[in-house]
Amino acid sequence: QDFKDLRALCLSQGLLFEDATFPAHISSIGPTLLPDEKLREIQWKRPTELQRNPYLIMDGVSRFDIMQGEIGDCWMLAALGSLTLQKQFLENVLPKDQGFQDDYAGIFHFRFWQYGEWVDVVIDDRLPFLNGRYLSVHPRTSNEFWPSLLEKAYAKLQGSYQNLNGGYLSDALVDLTGGVQVQFSLKDPPPDLEEILNAADKSRCLMGCSTSGQSRRNIELKNGIVQGHAYTVTGAVKIPYKNSWKHIIRIWNPWGHGEWKGPWSDDSPQWDHVAPEYREALLRNKDDGEFWMSCKNFKEQFSWLYICSNNP
Repeated sequence: QDFKDLRALCLSQGLLFEDATFPAHISSIGPTLLPDEKLREIQWKRPTELQRNPYLIMDGVSRFDIMQGEIGDCWMLAALGSLTLQKQFLENVLPKDQGFQDDYAGIFHFRFWQYGEWVDVVIDDRLPFLNGRYLSVHPRTSNEFWPSLLEKAYAKLQGSYQNLNGGYLSDALVDLTGGVQVQFSLKDPPPDLEEILNAADKSRCLMGCSTSGQSRRNIELKNGIVQGHAYTVTGAVKIPYKNSWKHIIRIWNPWGHGEWKGPWSDDSPQWDHVAPEYREALLRNKDDGEFWMSCKNFKEQFSWLYICSNNP
């Protein structure tokens, strides 16, 4: 499907695009994502029906725009959260020649890396709803739609929304970058893990991590960490603490809420011993799913670290 040709055709005919190859139909959801009676209740709505003034992107693209919906695609959203930090990759995936303001015809396109080349995926902007709630990613800002539409394009690439329900963070990192990815088991971590994290952060690699457990069940531990879940690693720094240096790691939960409650979390007493300039630069005390933790706790709580970069 050629995005420009299809959009020009829709504009000339005064029609909104309806994608016959990924229709607003149960087949695009997948037969076993939901019970039959719920599948029959799904409604499809365009952003223009939901909001008077929708935007594809408002005030730039940020991981905090993303809030996971009913679909268990934390593996893809954790990779997407990392992508938002690396603008050099973002423009490949999210072309700038589209929006709701100019030449809007209900058609959008996104690019993903598949088997050695960038594949352009065209979609219409009808999004699935169940009982008035987003089935897909819901925007934190009610009239910003890039996360929901990008997720729909990825679901089309994979065959259905159901096929996003469980997957590998490592695959999604490559699909969004065309990069080279490496995995480290945190049960038997390399001795220089702190240096690896710092170097990857400085080299602007995409990073993610995951916990062990059943992704179907998503059990949240008392300490705030979710089992069988994927997260984004959004930073790694070394800061002066008491009379020495401390390596801390920043992690983001694609649910958009739900944070670690242990040492170095938002309200923890460790921050009282950090110089104000570091505290102000690093600490965002909000329930936005992002938190800091020590390298020691990171190795205890997570099972895998994934790093993806442009080259080996």
